[in-house]
Amino acid sequence: MGQGAAVDRLMAGMTLKEKIGQLNLLPAGQGLVTGAQAPTTLSQRLDAGQVGAIFGTKSLASARAMQERALAGSRLGIPLFFAEDVIHGHRTVFPLNIALACSWDMALIEATSAHAAAEATAEGLHQVYAPMLDISRDPRWGRVAEGPGEDPLLASRIAAAATQGFQGAGLGTPERVAACLKHFVAYGAPQSGRDYDNVSMAWEDLIETYLPPFAAGIEAGAASVMVAFNAVNRLPMHANAPLVEGWLRGCQGFDGLVVSDYTGVKELVAHGLGPAPVAVARALHAGIDMDMVGEDYLNELPALATEGLAARTAGLAMSPAAVRRLIDRACRRVLTFKARLGLLDDPFRGMAGKAPARAEGRALARKAAAQSAVLLKNDGLLPLAPGSRMALIGPFAADRANMLGTWAVSGRAEDVVPLDRAIAALTGQAPTVCWGANIVDEPWLEARLNCHGTTVTRDPREESALLAEAVAAALAADVVVAAVGEAKEHAGESSSRLAVDLPAPQRRLIAALAGTGKPLLVVVFAGRPLALGEAATQADALLYAWHGGVAGPEGVADLIFGAAEPSGRLAVTLPAHPGEVPLTYACDTTGRPWPGRFGKFLTGWLDMPDDAPRFPFGFGLGYSAVRYGRPILCRHAAHADETVTLLLGIENTGNRPALETVQLYASDPVARVTRPGRKLIDFQQVALAPGEAREVRFAVTADQFRYPMAPTLETVEWVRDPGMVGLHVGPNSRDTQEVALTWLD
Repeated sequence: MGQGAAVDRLMAGMTLKEKIGQLNLLPAGQGLVTGAQAPTTLSQRLDAGQVGAIFGTKSLASARAMQERALAGSRLGIPLFFAEDVIHGHRTVFPLNIALACSWDMALIEATSAHAAAEATAEGLHQVYAPMLDISRDPRWGRVAEGPGEDPLLASRIAAAATQGFQGAGLGTPERVAACLKHFVAYGAPQSGRDYDNVSMAWEDLIETYLPPFAAGIEAGAASVMVAFNAVNRLPMHANAPLVEGWLRGCQGFDGLVVSDYTGVKELVAHGLGPAPVAVARALHAGIDMDMVGEDYLNELPALATEGLAARTAGLAMSPAAVRRLIDRACRRVLTFKARLGLLDDPFRGMAGKAPARAEGRALARKAAAQSAVLLKNDGLLPLAPGSRMALIGPFAADRANMLGTWAVSGRAEDVVPLDRAIAALTGQAPTVCWGANIVDEPWLEARLNCHGTTVTRDPREESALLAEAVAAALAADVVVAAVGEAKEHAGESSSRLAVDLPAPQRRLIAALAGTGKPLLVVVFAGRPLALGEAATQADALLYAWHGGVAGPEGVADLIFGAAEPSGRLAVTLPAHPGEVPLTYACDTTGRPWPGRFGKFLTGWLDMPDDAPRFPFGFGLGYSAVRYGRPILCRHAAHADETVTLLLGIENTGNRPALETVQLYASDPVARVTRPGRKLIDFQQVALAPGEAREVRFAVTADQFRYPMAPTLETVEWVRDPGMVGLHVGPNSRDTQEVALTWLD
């Protein structure tokens, strides 16, 4: 029997109660509580056939037991599917998503997603709540750690790569899972970086910046989508029919499953959309197929299906028949999702329990950690000679737990080889280790973090004693490595920060170490882009390692001693000062500065110098210098239906291999509206042997210069203007060469 016929057969035989039960998505246990609603006893729901899916199972045995119980409680033998937060790896924890984005390596991202999928299926999972595609340009928002950075093109390619990695050839493929794109949409753009806050923006910004990664994931075949907690232009996403049923399903042709976030339907009441029956009607009408945790569908839909909803209470009149049709629509989508997974044919499909080799995953994690770290500065210090006497100083010198980063729900700190041991294993020589500074020094912040089971630790000694110990260790060494950053609880969900910089004790530690005159490498372990301040000038070398996962410290050791080549490039701009956020390289042009009778008007800040250390989007160094030739166009004027080739020669002038990410940006100085000063339109990674020269080719089309004009979401017009455009090519968004092109029509 085909999938459609199997779903039709079930739908024809189901009662209203059974259909509503399929829309109920419950946790396996208490789990990670991000809302206030305590779950109902799961066993009772399973026995009554009132659960469609479970998230948060931690073993194959528990998944099998729940499936058996659900089948016994279902009159028609309808199976569950099982889901989990597999954000940046499962048992093998890879670098944070923002870190992986800095690799700019789509094959690597696909490989890490595929490995995570294989580990997830070995524990009976069918769906993962990933990839997370929230564009964010405000590092105060803690969940920037889980996302792809600030640029829609880079994020879109990541969306496609991750989706292909998770799903393989399609749903039901052995050792693969269903991807769930999240959080739809603009969750990463809240005011002041406050988590869960609402978003108001021009429709053009939503369409051009925040929606493209979701479009790319859908085009790559993503089987499911999770909606966001926030409201967009005053309409909460859990009730946003224009975006869910309109843009997602209507414009993009998405025919998969849409799930709520944790208690997201229930939270519509707090959003101000009315009492629970109204909230449920609005969510179901908007296209939210499954209700996670809150059980409002289960509680409210039976009455709505018999009584309907009056327009005077909701602004949305719904007859009982209309409610039942919407219940059927959502139930059919749930059952179709299960059919595509192969569960209607075999409820235990994929539960063979064969996990991929742990050594294979660890090798991939180590490679990913090295490729995700970004070398920001190197004044001839790196790579270090293996025999160097090293003083390893700072709160992360021997840390395990923080290396995993946020949302590593199945990771284990004991699997991490800390930095001191990673260096010793690689060089055969153990460094002198000195903790040297606390991660936090604000008691109120430490207390708040401790409420979440923090990994933050405080050395009870006075700071003066800690600094004296650190300086003494530095003076006795040939080279000093300061391992600094933020605790994993500083980033992630419900972890917004006002001051996105290094903790004050660590800044004082770096200053003290720099004062010794010893060569100083600063390694930053963090979950968000931090303003590094004076550390950027005090250090001889600066490596942004993020929270690199289970093999993060080993990847750092490989880079420090030249066992791996630095190739990471920033996927998000690093601010020069914490007060500079939000910011992006893709700022719109303005009318000033301009040279006039009063000179150049100030567009920066009075209290920050113009030459403050900044690290732009796309920036990163290697151990070999790469020389860029002059860009050449095959023609300087073209019609809209023609493709223009941009040629560029690059050469590795050093004596080590290099992996160069060549980036192409565009500007549009002759348009109907103000456009970004530059916008990423393409990039290529090119491997170069020592002394090797290669030619890079970019195909430029008129479509790359389209932009939306959208008085409303429903009236979007994509336009493009003839005239001159700029093409900017280089190793990052700032240091580029420009060549002009004219579109004739």
